[in-house]
Amino acid sequence: MCVTNRQSGMASEQALAWARVRASLRESAGPRVFEQWLKPIELVPSDDAESIRLALPSAFVTNWVRSHYADRLAMEFQRVLPDVRLVSIETRPRTTPPVVVTAQTPPIPLAEVASLCAAGDRVASGARQLVPTRRRTVASTRPVMPRIATPAAPAPAAVAPAPVVAAPASLAASVAKKRATVKPTPPLAPAAIPTAIPAETQPVPAPMARDETPVTPRPVFGVSIPAPEPLIAPRAAMDRPALDPRLTFNRFVVDSSNMVAFNAACALAEPGVPRFSPLFLHGGTGQGKTHLMNAIGHAYQAAVPSAQVLYMSAERFMFEFVSALRARDTHAFKARLRSADLLMIDDLQFIAGKGSTQEEFFHTINEIVLNGKRLVICADRAPQALDAIEPRIVSRLSAGLVADIKAPNLALRRAILDRKMADLPDAVVPVDVIELIAARINTNIRELEGALNRVVAYAQLTGQRVDMDFAVQTLGDTLRGAERRVTIDDIQKLVTQFFDLKPLDMVSARRSRSVARPRQIAMYLAKRLTTRSLPEIGRKFGGRDHSTVIHAVRKIEQLRDTDREIDSAVRVLLRELEA
Repeated sequence: MCVTNRQSGMASEQALAWARVRASLRESAGPRVFEQWLKPIELVPSDDAESIRLALPSAFVTNWVRSHYADRLAMEFQRVLPDVRLVSIETRPRTTPPVVVTAQTPPIPLAEVASLCAAGDRVASGARQLVPTRRRTVASTRPVMPRIATPAAPAPAAVAPAPVVAAPASLAASVAKKRATVKPTPPLAPAAIPTAIPAETQPVPAPMARDETPVTPRPVFGVSIPAPEPLIAPRAAMDRPALDPRLTFNRFVVDSSNMVAFNAACALAEPGVPRFSPLFLHGGTGQGKTHLMNAIGHAYQAAVPSAQVLYMSAERFMFEFVSALRARDTHAFKARLRSADLLMIDDLQFIAGKGSTQEEFFHTINEIVLNGKRLVICADRAPQALDAIEPRIVSRLSAGLVADIKAPNLALRRAILDRKMADLPDAVVPVDVIELIAARINTNIRELEGALNRVVAYAQLTGQRVDMDFAVQTLGDTLRGAERRVTIDDIQKLVTQFFDLKPLDMVSARRSRSVARPRQIAMYLAKRLTTRSLPEIGRKFGGRDHSTVIHAVRKIEQLRDTDREIDSAVRVLLRELEA
């Protein structure tokens, strides 16, 4: 009797705790994720105060919950039940509709338990003929009932267990209902029987979802629970790129050229109601966009350990989406991205012109923003200047904060090299060599740090001392390339300043001569000073085709012979760019 009361009390206590955990999960995960993934979780009653057993109806859903919510479930249970040390998540096909034991359920008299067991067996014996196709599977996976010390049971209680006999938690709830009225539970209609997710949407082999042998739980508290060996890990767990531990806020060198972007990133990483979401960072290659995205991820994970942070490139987004389409598994792809608390997508320009990918991208970011979560997007240009990106995506991203990261000035380049030298304590590089690298390599931060690494590595490998002659000899090709390199962005910026235009005029559809002629001059200079192809130049000027670029180049060549003002303007611009 004491054992039975203790078991019943422990089951009730765990059921109350599970009700609180479910309520917390519903609030934190949102209604869509909760309904699709977390609602099917059932509590398996146990008399062990230090362990919690949870069950799901299919291996696929079990795998997903383990990968995404194992840590959260463990923390939530320990919060309401401090004695809990183990939380196991297993696969168990349902045999009855889930029944939740509420806080109002009182202790169950032992005699009433025995009476209901007998009644349940009689109902089950009549129901066997109604569900013959599920008998073998259910009988092999039905959980073992805990031992209960009872008086001698009547004869019907010895009949073999039937499919509709409930687990202890379900039994407790059924007793509470029986006090009002006892009605046989009708068999489930085929459409109402809980089943696994359709096979065509599962990357897990179908036989595992219907296996009669329950998956052995692998309980771990405080860390993610890995999937059992026979199962295939979800694509999300295998392919998710890790954040770079070196790219944090305290290693980001701040200057006037990147101060707005840095402060906005810091604000977005703070817990609470997200500020500046969506945050759109844009700038040239190697200016620090990826560094800030990684820093946001690190800071937010430190502030909210239970948060789900997802970082990927737009190219990766496209690859995973196309793979999901081919595998007929878009449901899992969508759920993974839309359940993220912080979603970061890098290099948005890579999905330009990809219609179906942009369709899914728009719905993903729209869902993130509408649910009040954090969104960070990076690209090499402002949203309005992105070629072949759908207007609704541009509009959604422009509604947040758009922050520009400009090319580093001389002072910032020096500061970056000083920070880099602090990471190389054994390296000896004279100040004049640092000044040379900072002054001559002004394209992007990656090339700046790469030049310093090259000088230090060559000195260590050859055993020579670093001086100006050694640096010039080592960086000869790099220094010469930096001198003559001109980008289309540089040309557009200089032309707009020279003719007093707006940057958007270079990519707009305006055809007035005051705008079209400077745009043609910029195309002419891009063809002459860069190695870009005609289609590439056209894309940089608002998605124009190569024939438009050819026309612009020929037109300016003709005007230079006949129009002195045009020729003079081109000469001035060439001199500025070549300098």
